[in-house]
Amino acid sequence: MNRRQLLAFAAAAPALTVAGRLLAAPRSQCKFLLVFLRGGYDCANLLVPYSSSYYYESRPHIAVARPAAADGPGALALDADWALAPAVRESMAPFYGRHQLAFIPFAGTDDVSRSHFETQDGLELGQPAGTARDFRSGFLARLATLLNGPAPIAFTDSLPLVFRGSRDIPNISLKSVGKPAFDARQAGILQGMYGNHHLQAAVADGLELRQEVARAMEEEMAAANRGAITTKGFELEAGRIGRLMREQYGLGFIDIGGWDTHVNEGGAQGALATNLENLGRGLRTFAESLDAEWKNTVVVVVSEFGRTFRENGNNGTDHGHGSVYWVLGGGLQGGRIAGAQVRVGAGTLFENRDYPVLNDYRAILGGLFRAMWGLSSVQLEHVFPATPALDLNLV
Repeated sequence: MNRRQLLAFAAAAPALTVAGRLLAAPRSQCKFLLVFLRGGYDCANLLVPYSSSYYYESRPHIAVARPAAADGPGALALDADWALAPAVRESMAPFYGRHQLAFIPFAGTDDVSRSHFETQDGLELGQPAGTARDFRSGFLARLATLLNGPAPIAFTDSLPLVFRGSRDIPNISLKSVGKPAFDARQAGILQGMYGNHHLQAAVADGLELRQEVARAMEEEMAAANRGAITTKGFELEAGRIGRLMREQYGLGFIDIGGWDTHVNEGGAQGALATNLENLGRGLRTFAESLDAEWKNTVVVVVSEFGRTFRENGNNGTDHGHGSVYWVLGGGLQGGRIAGAQVRVGAGTLFENRDYPVLNDYRAILGGLFRAMWGLSSVQLEHVFPATPALDLNLV
């Protein structure tokens, strides 16, 4: 090899992948944040299919009421079929009105296990279905190897699977502000009230049973959350996250827990609505803290799966399949419901219980990445193998 050949090879070497493909590293001011709602959030009570009578038949206790008036306090009609839940109307409706927010219903993965762990892992890896999983290679880590500009970061206690790869990516722990629903002090007060009373033993047994049930529920929720920050924690930390991404980082990930709503989910009010309200306010704060960089930023909110369309016997919902993704950004062409859709009814449910997946998450994200950073087909194949990108004209 002569000197000219050696210099040419050295210039090209940083862009070579292990497969020997030349991948030009694009430069762009675009920033991207992936928000992962761990636990499988109930998307039907966020983006409400209010034109479907079957929705109200299936959810006699937890359905969100139909929009009453455009300026009323209830759900906000976005088009003839879909309405925005009251919990996020104040925080998210202005973004939708400015075309800085879009929703993609019937979105998700091809995993049908309905297992938190199986589906979360598969989503973070972004690898083709039916192939052996490589837990050393997450799709955001693969994306990071292609980009010159945005430095990557995970706002998590430990490095998430989605950022595992050959590159050393930092993570920052965000302190959770969640509190247990029932503590020892309260139990002591109640037992003291019944001291030397004929109901003392019954009260003690009842409190112990409640504690056992609470512990079991907390253990299941904790397992589904995988140590993710609470929605309230996200709301409080969103400004710091935004400032860090404005000043230092361009490719981010955060997971938020608390979405496994098997019991007492609520409708327009309740546990899910509170989580959605916190999430909406946090996203608004994040956008505001980015200041001028908001126009260059895209945020995608995902969950491992949706939930059963019908409510269960505990006024909650169980593990499902298809979900609704959120896409936000200052330069977005939003203000619409995007992607392939189907009329919501008994005959269109997946396995007679869940939303179907009509929009593959890898195809959605691949289309966004191509539009944001000008990635080639070869580069997109590196990020999401065997998945053609879906261009929804959002960016």
